[in-house]
Amino acid sequence: MEAMTQNVHLIQTASGQILDVVEQVCDNLQIISLKRSTDVCRSLVHKNPLIDVAILGQFKAGKSSFLNSLIGRRLLPVGVIPVTTVITRIQHGENERAIVSHFDGSKAEISLDDLVEYTSEAQNPGNQKDVAVVDIDLPSLEDYAGLRLVDTPGLGSVFKYHMETSENWLPEVGAAILAISADRPLSEHDLALIRDLLQYTPRIVLLLTKADLLQPDQQQEVVQFFKDTLKRELKQEFPIFLYSNRENVEKFKHRMEMELLYKLSANRDAEFGRILQYKALSLAKSCQSYLEIALKTSRQADTDREALKEQILGEKGNFTQINEDLIAITRTQSIHTRTNIEKYLDRFKRPLHEKLVDNLKHEMPQWQGNLWKLTRHYEEWLRENLIVELDEISAKEHKHFFGTLLKAHASLDRYLESFRALLGANIERVLGVKMAPAEWKLEVAPPARPDISIGQVFLFHFDLLWFLIPMAVFRGHFERHFTGQLANQVYVNTSRLAAQWEERINRAIEEMRKQAANYIRDEMATIDALLSQTPGRTNDIQQLTADLETAGRKLAGG
Repeated sequence: MEAMTQNVHLIQTASGQILDVVEQVCDNLQIISLKRSTDVCRSLVHKNPLIDVAILGQFKAGKSSFLNSLIGRRLLPVGVIPVTTVITRIQHGENERAIVSHFDGSKAEISLDDLVEYTSEAQNPGNQKDVAVVDIDLPSLEDYAGLRLVDTPGLGSVFKYHMETSENWLPEVGAAILAISADRPLSEHDLALIRDLLQYTPRIVLLLTKADLLQPDQQQEVVQFFKDTLKRELKQEFPIFLYSNRENVEKFKHRMEMELLYKLSANRDAEFGRILQYKALSLAKSCQSYLEIALKTSRQADTDREALKEQILGEKGNFTQINEDLIAITRTQSIHTRTNIEKYLDRFKRPLHEKLVDNLKHEMPQWQGNLWKLTRHYEEWLRENLIVELDEISAKEHKHFFGTLLKAHASLDRYLESFRALLGANIERVLGVKMAPAEWKLEVAPPARPDISIGQVFLFHFDLLWFLIPMAVFRGHFERHFTGQLANQVYVNTSRLAAQWEERINRAIEEMRKQAANYIRDEMATIDALLSQTPGRTNDIQQLTADLETAGRKLAGG
């Protein structure tokens, strides 16, 4: 016995090492589907509990009737409709009692006469009383010491929570008795349940209930059908027992006890060690499947990452060419800025000229003095009027000057879009991030005021000889000369206004080019940094796989 206990301890230790690796894998790969099985195995590693012998099967397969037969009394609810609503566990105890455990952690001892109020669908519909499990101690089960018989709600019931309750409890199974009714033998649901059970226990037997519905030759025929089907579908053989609560009850019960229950009880430590070993190795196998998927994904990610690195390096090497492309795009637009503005301003030249001529005719008669004074009056008046008129045109019409700016923006944006398209899909696949769109800062500072320049009024500085020129004789000539100068002054100063806007717009275009270049450079630097900071997980996954295999070999060898 001491040697057996020592062997169980070794199995628990080796199983614990497997669980350590499995939990590490689940944490690293964010696997939640193995948590329930891992928790169950962990509890078995730290404790030496009873072996749960679960009676499972479709609803109305006769599970509760079979258990009532084993314990020798009608204790569990039976009926023609689904009746069992919660997990009920029955074990040997010095005193007869029943403990109801609720999901909130509270417990209450009840009389066995009140058991049906908690375990039956009729009196606890949908488990409205939030019963987690009912535990029953019976002194009469001394022959089953070390075992715990578990009654489960039927699978395939119209009540979905029945099925969920049983399926969620499967990882707890130590040994499984799958009840299958003779009136609907071995369905696809039964085969699916066996496949699930094979993940958790090596001890699975089939119980053909309601055997009294069949003649002896029919019973043998059904049993052979079970064997053939199981071997074909699952490539395994399983013990098959008959049961009826009407005929040969003691005979069927005796065979079940002698070939299964007594053996489990008598060899409890060895069976417990075998079940724990099986659960741990099965869990390791499931974990191994996840690791294989993760390794394949990681290797592909490594390949993608290296390809992306090469692509980034290639783009970095091409940055000079990229910058030249951006310069060409902006230069193509910049050279047309002045021409486009002047072309738009042409429509204002004639109206402005006519307005100035009209204003001059009204203003000039009021000017007094010699030619020098008259010329200064004209220059000041012209400067003030051109400032007012061109400033108004600039304020109202400048949005029409931005044609080349907008075209440059569109061209640069398309260029960056092609850059994102070139790298974006690979970046999202490899790094799980999307490239940020470019954030454009389009600002054009308008001139503080038109830069007016009044050219030389006379080809020869007659105004300096004012003392030689009698204004009474020549004033009319000079007034006509001043008026004649207006057309040229309008042309010159609208061109100067176009030049002012050209300088500002082309500066904004150049700023956009710098923004585009900085965007590409910064994105490549960011991606390069991310690639360097997020190395592949292949080595880690391979190490976890090796650790799991080592722990598995140690447990299997033990």
